Amino acid sequence: MEISKQEYQKFVQDRAESSPIVKDCLLAFAIGGGICTVGQAIMDGWTAMGLDKTDAGTATSICLVFLAVLLTGLNLYNKLARYGGAGTLVPITGFANAVASPAIDFKSEGLVTGMAAKMFTVAGPVIVFGVAASVIYGVVLMLL
Repeated sequence: MEISKQEYQKFVQDRAESSPIVKDCLLAFAIGGGICTVGQAIMDGWTAMGLDKTDAGTATSICLVFLAVLLTGLNLYNKLARYGGAGTLVPITGFANAVASPAIDFKSEGLVTGMAAKMFTVAGPVIVFGVAASVIYGVVLMLL
């Protein structure tokens, strides 16, 4: 049985469920905002304990990475991502999840060939691009 591309497209569109875009956007906003609120609360706590703004920012980043990896290890971050979607991609927590998830998934293949080799499959290109872009930026800045 042969059908044309147009007929196939119509067939797929008739059977595809529509995405609840407004609901998804609101959940992403709420979850992402919640993560940022937790980060701000942690930073305010470090500041109240006497750290200056730069040191409090560093300590907050460390805490957020730790919490994201802990929640990933407990399979709670992925459950949160099912509801929050793109809201869980808040840069530092999303990046920590992207590094920790493959490491956990491939742990059974061994420490070196599994966990260490697969840990950067998602985040590796981001790290390489970031380093390369910063080197290029530094060279251009030095020349100017």
